[in-house]
Amino acid sequence: MSTQGEGRQKISPMAVWLPLFLFGVFFALVIYGLASPASRDVESAMIGKPLPEFALRPAIADRPGLSSSDLSIGEPRLLNIFASWCIPCAIEAPQLETLNAQGIEVVGIAIRDRPDDVAAFLARNGNPFSRIGADDVSAVQLGIGSSGVPETFVIDGNGIILYQHIGVIRREDLPLIMDKLAEAAR
Repeated sequence: MSTQGEGRQKISPMAVWLPLFLFGVFFALVIYGLASPASRDVESAMIGKPLPEFALRPAIADRPGLSSSDLSIGEPRLLNIFASWCIPCAIEAPQLETLNAQGIEVVGIAIRDRPDDVAAFLARNGNPFSRIGADDVSAVQLGIGSSGVPETFVIDGNGIILYQHIGVIRREDLPLIMDKLAEAAR
């Protein structure tokens, strides 16, 4: 006759609590990652360097194209990389209009886009751009260290890249961009 519990093995307390402890550590790491926003600072290899030479045809009929020489004629400018198919580009359009209304010259590069689509995008979202070049194969975009849209660069009056903002320009980003433009004017 066997007694009840004779075939059972005793489970150690560590085996019971270890999975719960590991889950707690994992949960804490997830919460920490969500609570610590990613840095928006870009350590671009192009900061402090001149724009590469380029000359882009006009992206739309009523604005001239853009060349690197247009960005080295004495005044700082914002260079915005955008596309008509880019939803975040439409979100940042009001901020670009605000900067333009404050006297900031904004130039643009339309990435892999068609003139009709760019014109429709600007008709819907406003057109703060004094010039818009068409970068059909993203050669200039990649040459200046941009990997996506939207991205915005502060270019000084000598054609030197001083600042790169990745992603949507939000209202809270405007003071920083204005500060970077003021630095570029010195």
